[in-house]
Amino acid sequence: MIAYVKGKVLAATSNGVILENNGLGYEIICSASAYDTLSVGEVGEVYTYMAVREDDVSLYGFSSLAEKNMFLKLISVSGVGPKMGIAVLSGMNLNDLALAIASSDVKTLSKIKGLGKKTAERIILELRESLSEMPVSVSEPSAPSSVKLSDDAENAVLALVGLGYTKAEATKAVKTSVDKGVNGLENLITDALRNFA
Repeated sequence: MIAYVKGKVLAATSNGVILENNGLGYEIICSASAYDTLSVGEVGEVYTYMAVREDDVSLYGFSSLAEKNMFLKLISVSGVGPKMGIAVLSGMNLNDLALAIASSDVKTLSKIKGLGKKTAERIILELRESLSEMPVSVSEPSAPSSVKLSDDAENAVLALVGLGYTKAEATKAVKTSVDKGVNGLENLITDALRNFA
């Protein structure tokens, strides 16, 4: 499995790039955010996923591990293949995508080119279920009991987990934002992401 490629960008294609590494040229189908970070003639890097089928072997490239993790979640959904996964990531930034899934926003997801309403509903159903298998609670160091988070805070944690953060990291970041007085799902996600910087 090729998980990461760094090298000189030899050429840009309609949906990706050719990266040269140790004399080998890797043709990589990139998400929009990965594509935007790569310039012909410059050294670039992408996290990759290798899709192997009977008649095809393709490399898909991502700008970060969080984006790759979201891609892996997307292609685990019935009816969503690698090409659709890349299209979803290219049609919406990670923050907005996680927010749409966490808040069951079918309308926003359906705006992505090539993504129908039924597939958007399936993505939300399957990913929200997989992200909510564990209950969300935070243990205060000074208190033995867990503090239950609000619905918005729980959904913000789910969105961050969808971006590739661990449950513990996401919960801590959201709790920090809640303690600062931040409220509202979108505001919590945005502020919590700043806590990782």
